[in-house]
Amino acid sequence: MDPTIVALLAQDGITNGAVYALLALALVLVFAVTRVIWIPSGEFLAYGTLTLAGLQQGKPPGTIGLLVGVAVVAGAMEVIACLGSGQARRVPRQLALWLGLPLAIAGVSTWLATPDLAFWAQILVTLALVTALGPLLYRVAYQPLAEASVLVLLIVSVGVHLALSGLGLWFFGAEGSRTQPFSAESFNVGGINVSVQSLLVILSSVVLIAALYLFFSRTLYGKALRVGARLVGIPPNLAGALTFALAALLCAFSGILIGPITTVYYDSGFLISLKGFVGAIIGGLASYPVAAAGALLVGLLESFASFWASAFKEVIVFTLIIPVLLWRSLTTHHHEEDE
Repeated sequence: MDPTIVALLAQDGITNGAVYALLALALVLVFAVTRVIWIPSGEFLAYGTLTLAGLQQGKPPGTIGLLVGVAVVAGAMEVIACLGSGQARRVPRQLALWLGLPLAIAGVSTWLATPDLAFWAQILVTLALVTALGPLLYRVAYQPLAEASVLVLLIVSVGVHLALSGLGLWFFGAEGSRTQPFSAESFNVGGINVSVQSLLVILSSVVLIAALYLFFSRTLYGKALRVGARLVGIPPNLAGALTFALAALLCAFSGILIGPITTVYYDSGFLISLKGFVGAIIGGLASYPVAAAGALLVGLLESFASFWASAFKEVIVFTLIIPVLLWRSLTTHHHEEDE
């Protein structure tokens, strides 16, 4: 193979792997704190791309309607929970948190959705809208079953994935979207054309991964998530909501990064998130660095497989998970889950 082709394939693989790494970190984070295998992460990625595309077209994205609908459900659930536990005085505070704040985000986003909105502001609005969906989703779908087994939570995740996919079709439509690139510039290095867009994607992912490392190693809440929030006095519901918010932020940012690279449809995120899931499995759904490295390996394998056997690239990528699972099955001590 020509060295130039190798360099180009490596560039594409690292760029895609950087996005997969963010998804893998989101999956590991959610599982480590809540024991939820977060299958709907792909929908949040797609929502990130489609929300930014809508803002770039100068119209309110469908995410606003979805956010309002889920907030109404979450607010109603909080009112019922407060009244049922005899804590009626907490109703105004909970309504302000679960209904008022999302409605404020939706209102501001609708007001800002104009054709002359700056690109950086479009990104901030996108992140705010999609990130706000994370804790609301946790409150509606997962918090009532927080003590359930991993299998039950997995079934719930499948149901949430199907529901969000259908809602994505309703709010965004069947047409795909591609966002404007951060930069259309490129430069030549040793006879190899290097895209500034790819460099920005890689750099953004590296910066965010480094920020996550500092968060988990230097901050109190980050350390609490690593050792178990309940053990250090953080309420489980608060830990779950904040974890889903952070994971939603990672997925939304992944959607922003991948939007200029490929056309994204309402259901495109599932296949992309599966590649991040392969990276997370390589990390045992526990190790953040190994999960990121595994996702980078997935990106490189996908890129080179598309050159040698494009028709089987997905098969080759997902086959990678088989020896990993076999090795972990043989080296991990199994024990029965508590009833």
